[in-house]
Amino acid sequence: MSDTESLSAGAQANGGRPRVLVAEKIGDSGIDLLRASFDVDLGVGWSREELAERIGDYDGILIRSATKLDAELIGRAGRLRAVGRAGVGVDNVDVDAATKRGIVVANAPQSNVITAAEHTMALLLALARNVPQAHASLTGGKWERSKFSGIELYEKTLGILGFGRIGQLVAERARAFGMHVIAYDPYIAAERYRELSVEKAESSDALYGAADFITLHLPNTPETKGWLDGEALSKCKDGVRVLNVARGPLVVDEDLKAAIDSGKVGGAALDVFTTEPVTDHPLFGYPNVIVTPHLGASTAEATDRAGYQAAEQVVAALTGGVVTSAVNVPAISPEDMDVLGPFMFLSRALGRIAVEIAEGSSIDLLRTEFLGRIAERDTRLLSIQVLLGVLRGHTEEEVNQVNAPALARERGIEVVEMKRSAVRDYSDLVRVTVESGDESVLVAGTLLGRRNRAHLLEVWGQRFNIQLEDHVTLFRYRDMPGMIGRVGTHFGEHGINIVSAAVGRQPDAADVGEGLEAVMVITTDAAVPPAVIAEIVDLDGFEAGRALTL
Repeated sequence: MSDTESLSAGAQANGGRPRVLVAEKIGDSGIDLLRASFDVDLGVGWSREELAERIGDYDGILIRSATKLDAELIGRAGRLRAVGRAGVGVDNVDVDAATKRGIVVANAPQSNVITAAEHTMALLLALARNVPQAHASLTGGKWERSKFSGIELYEKTLGILGFGRIGQLVAERARAFGMHVIAYDPYIAAERYRELSVEKAESSDALYGAADFITLHLPNTPETKGWLDGEALSKCKDGVRVLNVARGPLVVDEDLKAAIDSGKVGGAALDVFTTEPVTDHPLFGYPNVIVTPHLGASTAEATDRAGYQAAEQVVAALTGGVVTSAVNVPAISPEDMDVLGPFMFLSRALGRIAVEIAEGSSIDLLRTEFLGRIAERDTRLLSIQVLLGVLRGHTEEEVNQVNAPALARERGIEVVEMKRSAVRDYSDLVRVTVESGDESVLVAGTLLGRRNRAHLLEVWGQRFNIQLEDHVTLFRYRDMPGMIGRVGTHFGEHGINIVSAAVGRQPDAADVGEGLEAVMVITTDAAVPPAVIAEIVDLDGFEAGRALTL
């Protein structure tokens, strides 16, 4: 009997059909779906005290954003086995507490993608044709046809920063208007661009120089914060128009304002803001700026779709079906965890390192190789961990163990898993290869010692052995004396403490200083700022540098 089948059987034993609480308002379609399988109570408007008192009576609960399922409430939910979140985020659910109690938590990540794409197109058209400004003028008693003459979308170039699901939907719709579309996203396979007849930008700079309109559809991460700043805008065409229906922090407000004031940017359409709600943004009142109060996901269809999709997940969790959008998963069997569990961090770390050092502009193929005793197990769990390392922070929605394979397929990334019981030098070995066109990078690692410490063994074609810590820095450089000292000196000047270091060089090299390459891997007790990496890479002999937090 599967885990979900046993959950359903347990509910039956507690007195007939499972009971589900709908704690917030959702569409009738979702409620009808639940009622086909369960006894459903509507708890809209319940206070926290009433919910805490009664949550123990339910096998499943469906919420939106107002209900906070923290550890205390979950601790009172003795029968609860499934949580459905009618929306994308799960910040209002203590997922760790739910996982410890064997409760499946699922969301509705695809519920608003069409709505967000359509709102982007609405703002794109309004920006091109001055629709809000003309409406305000006419209803204000003025007839000003010449003042609000616009431009056509036909044969204009739309630049899309972030080519995930929403970005791809926007591209399809823009193509229908006869636009040329160029997109930048290094975490999408090149084939996906060809399928959608979209030009693949090799860099964000290439997109800036080509686009008449720029729309952002990036995830909100420390790396993407302030992506569209003054430097980026200075590389754009004069008169470019900017849209943001993704996340407010992607744009530096002051820099956008300055670019509009100077005429570098011809207009902007903003649905999201750094701080929300907001009513006094510096761009409010500008005649060439259109704003909406975060309406990207606000349609009746999206709300109904979110409730229905969340209800589908609750039904699947309580009836033995496949939960396709769970943000957590039931624990694997103890015997498998004994062998595979220690390799989970290593696998995620190798995926993270591989994608960071990959120099191509797309990810076409991801190959995982498991050698040794782990090859005798079901290593799909470890391949998913590699995917998490590759994708996390680079997708519009939160990537997890359940949705990672689907997100990879959506982006055209082929995932290949290989296993072989024979291995030299080590009991077990994990290798990860990222291919981008004709380019490929390989990283390898293993576990060592009684405490199964993760060790990095190969990067950039060079071999060494270093224990992985939270903060890892890698340099590729010409093999010549003094390079380690130069790095140590710069780190010391910036107050960065080195924990450990290792160097790999070409194994057959008898001499140095003849163009041969070496690789240096350093672990530190704090993150190394990008400016420090750039400073070192600018030194003579250094070819590349990367700093990452695992």
